[in-house]
Amino acid sequence: MWSYIRNKKKWFVVLVSLMVMLGYYLMLPEKLFDAPYSTTLESRDGQLLGAAIASDGQWRFAEVDSVPVKFEEALIHFEDEDFYYHPGFNPFSLLRATWQNLRSGKVVSGGSTITMQLVRLSRRDKPRTLWQKLIEIVLATRIEFTYSKEEILNMYASHAPFGGNVVGLNTATWRYFNRGAEDISWGEAALLAVLPNSPALIHPGRNRDDLRAKRDRLLDKLLSEGVIDSLTNQLAKSESIPDKPLPLPLLAPHLLTRAIKDGHEQRNITSTIDLSLQRRVSRIVDNHHSTLRGNEVHNAAAIVANVRSGEVLAYVGNVRQAGREHNNYVDVITAPRSTGSILKPFLYAAMLDEGQILPSSLIPDVPVFISGFAPKNFSRTYDGAVPADRALSRSLNVPAVQMLRQYRYEKFHSLLKELGMTTLVQSPDHYGLSLILGGAEGTLWDISGMYAGLANTLNHYNSHSDRYRYSESSYKPLHYTVQVSGSQEERSDTGILSAAAIYHTMEALLEVYRPTEESSWEMFDSSQKIAWKTGTSFGYRDAWAVGVTSEYVVGIWVGNADGEGRPGLTGLQAAAPLMFDVFDILPKSSWFDQPLSEMLSMNICRESGFRATEFCTQIDTMQIIKSGDRVRGCPYHKPVHLDVNGYRVHADCEPVSNMEHTSWFVLPPVQEYYYRSKNPAYRKLPPYRKDCLSDQVSIAAMEVIYPKKNSIIYIPKELDGSLGSAVFEVAHRRPETTIYWHLNNQFVGATTRIHQLSVSPPAGNYELTLVDDKGKYIAQKFKIISESGK
Repeated sequence: MWSYIRNKKKWFVVLVSLMVMLGYYLMLPEKLFDAPYSTTLESRDGQLLGAAIASDGQWRFAEVDSVPVKFEEALIHFEDEDFYYHPGFNPFSLLRATWQNLRSGKVVSGGSTITMQLVRLSRRDKPRTLWQKLIEIVLATRIEFTYSKEEILNMYASHAPFGGNVVGLNTATWRYFNRGAEDISWGEAALLAVLPNSPALIHPGRNRDDLRAKRDRLLDKLLSEGVIDSLTNQLAKSESIPDKPLPLPLLAPHLLTRAIKDGHEQRNITSTIDLSLQRRVSRIVDNHHSTLRGNEVHNAAAIVANVRSGEVLAYVGNVRQAGREHNNYVDVITAPRSTGSILKPFLYAAMLDEGQILPSSLIPDVPVFISGFAPKNFSRTYDGAVPADRALSRSLNVPAVQMLRQYRYEKFHSLLKELGMTTLVQSPDHYGLSLILGGAEGTLWDISGMYAGLANTLNHYNSHSDRYRYSESSYKPLHYTVQVSGSQEERSDTGILSAAAIYHTMEALLEVYRPTEESSWEMFDSSQKIAWKTGTSFGYRDAWAVGVTSEYVVGIWVGNADGEGRPGLTGLQAAAPLMFDVFDILPKSSWFDQPLSEMLSMNICRESGFRATEFCTQIDTMQIIKSGDRVRGCPYHKPVHLDVNGYRVHADCEPVSNMEHTSWFVLPPVQEYYYRSKNPAYRKLPPYRKDCLSDQVSIAAMEVIYPKKNSIIYIPKELDGSLGSAVFEVAHRRPETTIYWHLNNQFVGATTRIHQLSVSPPAGNYELTLVDDKGKYIAQKFKIISESGK
């Protein structure tokens, strides 16, 4: 029986022991601290750019993964000299503290180790009773079993209080000394070591003499222990005590806000930002704002990125000094804004890539009316026909619409999304042809990344082996956080647009010619080649400028965040100067290699820019993208037969043997009408000899400028209630001829030289018939609606 009792007691002891061991194991929470942290943003070299306060109102930076040697030495010599040797508590320190407290009749020493203090911090400072002290001892031993000494020190340094709402070593060094913990001096390390242990001195601005004395006693101890020498001791003692917490840096506030929205809250974010460049770009933006606000323009944004890596080097989301009344808190870099003309280079490159145009192919530049859409050039003038590259460099709207009409807006919509434009949330039909003129919204972030992708495609082209290097994607989103190589999202493993098409586009964007009303382009002189494009949205609400080299992309937006337009707010006048000032502070870049393996030598008609035909009289041999061999031959040079007096003739009125056969550059009548005014060397087509006039004349003599075929015209009423008028216009190859105008077979007038006629017909369907004095005629149908829409 006694044996049974002994066995039962034995099993009871074992069970109790197991329960105690299990309780000991489970008593430590999985995570010691559940307090919220501040979100901090650092530059690429670890300098603080900004921070957001934790949700509990404390400045508490994320836990550190190491403690500076100076602070470690100071803390251990002040708090716990046997830290690296005890199991979490020090019995000798506890006995000594008990004896000191008994002698003093009050608590003058706690005898706590750093590990025990860590327990107290994690338990939110429970009452300092004997029972709580025993709990701290047990938990301290449990912590020592779980964490290394380095980890314990890191957790203590991260959660120790340093005065007011300043928690943690990194927070304290920035709030009191305006630098990171790794850069503190011995005097600063000693000061921070004594702060958490001194409730009465918890704010450095108070009890300064007592705080200084306590710091100096620790410095003397470090000297006596041989940790520092006498000179270091003296220098450390001479350091002043901080008066009050300093404001934290605010060098990239919009990027910090964005990082929080992107899911990086309560983390220490190491960004790709170059601190020196960030400061300089911010200063440039502020300087330009001081001029812009004279025109009531209050907001601007700038982004600089490395085109090879996609790393953002500077991020200025808005003007800091604009004030909240002018929405300076809005991050314009991520705000969708009307794109203006900033997307035109992508259309130009796409059409080159598909062989739809050549760089200098003539594009019509005449008034157009397409399903109610009537685009106008910024200058309100027309060139008749203009080379595609010149249309791009001059940012002409009408040729761009003509090109998009040929390319198809549905395809362009898809291409932009593939290149990285994330704001095209509507269907292609929603935007239509206005997509190329600012009918869609884009962000400075996306668009800068798209230009960077173009440049990086050329960077990947290897001129030595005549092929691409696709070790990484050319088109990758820009990113602002330091990432592991290859971890960033990639959009394509091959070039979306060919290097040759992009090279031609970059060359066109080097030509900074602008029409006369924008002649101030001449002020932009740079010591390096920069491909750049500006954009201005309707109503002068958004001014864009994006420039790119082989190394950098610079994106600028200027305007008002609330959408208010201002006269003169154009990409050229408001955004381009800022962009060039930013480029001036960047290292100079070499230009791109010409991708010769994607090109071929081709004969080009000098006047039309198309592939030369047998009728072209002036021919240039150029290196052109290979797909250019699909472009049709020159459509404007035609064979013309003349008599000895220079009149046009044909076989029915003149023997072939008496004819002079020549080639003539002939544009359609409307194009010729405008082209001739800008190109004095243009030769009008000779008229037919009188006896040769017949139905065989194949080249159109006249063309209606307005109204367009099957168009719908709205004529408003005048202020007095009477019906207003519309001005119809016709182009004729021989302006001196007389044209007779008829509406629905009713004669309404005749014109000579200036073929314009003002008419005021009521609502209805009409046919306009025009007859010249040679009997040639054209007819065009259109519809007029009244104010009621009928």
